[in-house]
Amino acid sequence: MTQLNVGIIGIGMAFEKLHYPAYKELENCYKIVALCDIDLEKANKWAKILGLDEESIFDDYHEMIKRDDIDLFDIMVPISLNYAVTEEVARGIAGKGKGIICEKPSADNLEDARAHRELPAKYDIAIMIAENYRYNDETNIIRDMVREKKIGNVYYFIHNRILNFPEDMIKDKFPAREWRQYPEYPGGAVLDSGIHDLAALRHIFGAVDKLQAFGKTLEADYSPYSVVTVNLLFKNGIPGLFSFFCAGKETQRPFIGMRIFGTEGMIYLEERDCGIINIAYQNGTSEQVPYRPQRGYYNELLNFYNSRFHQEPLFVTPEMGYGDTKMVLDILKSIREEIIVQVDEEITRDLGQHRKTPEKEKIPIL
Repeated sequence: MTQLNVGIIGIGMAFEKLHYPAYKELENCYKIVALCDIDLEKANKWAKILGLDEESIFDDYHEMIKRDDIDLFDIMVPISLNYAVTEEVARGIAGKGKGIICEKPSADNLEDARAHRELPAKYDIAIMIAENYRYNDETNIIRDMVREKKIGNVYYFIHNRILNFPEDMIKDKFPAREWRQYPEYPGGAVLDSGIHDLAALRHIFGAVDKLQAFGKTLEADYSPYSVVTVNLLFKNGIPGLFSFFCAGKETQRPFIGMRIFGTEGMIYLEERDCGIINIAYQNGTSEQVPYRPQRGYYNELLNFYNSRFHQEPLFVTPEMGYGDTKMVLDILKSIREEIIVQVDEEITRDLGQHRKTPEKEKIPIL
């Protein structure tokens, strides 16, 4: 099996906890051959783990992209740098048959998110946005259920997300990073974390018509709001409520989670890591559908590999990343200006090719 040589730009927690385990699981498909980080001590540590020599370590990605043997650049930098770094890498490898994976959100402002959307065509390059919630098994299973009318026609949904940012700041978790505690991008935790859930909702229900949002002001640097509540109307006519609370915990079990109400029953996902999707039918019967949590990182790398060698389309493109980013910025605008905001005016469809649930997808023979 042909391996893709990978150059990593940004050796932080996203690489260590999320991307690296997926690369390891797909080691027949990928080989990490170069590392770039401004912290050379960290880069050297990982070089030893990966068995790389000094020539494979960089503190300047402009030098790394000059290497001809790298097929894929995986960019994991702070949000405020996402667009600038991706654009420079894309420009440097334009037309060479190489690819880029960029973390979400695609940019920290609408202008750059829009420009990011144009990069694949501008530089003739494959770019994937690593929005793992769009690749998570539970999201795709629920999307299939909705499309196949598992609970009949959908009336509405509620989705509640809790993030205990203050507590996680002192643990080995993403909020412990200083650039997240003092963000240089709008919305703080709302843009960084809330975007995941909104991307999942867009993946399940499609393009959004309009929204109206409200927020409770928070006197903290990591987020302008402790709570954001959003009334959503999707273009297919389905309304729903999304709430995001980042300043505490949900103490009552079971959690509110995601609940989708239909004419013939209800779909309930308590939390993304619970491993079970519950379905309760109007006739009194019920069903439990198991899934493997946290498979988004594996699935996104698998998708990129299959797009290279098996003509499979990339499922999360910069166009989709633009839509997800715009939606968060629209929420912040709605709160700030106290208005209803039209969301997907420029987007005719939220997802071109539908990613089937894992048991139906094509995978490489390992």
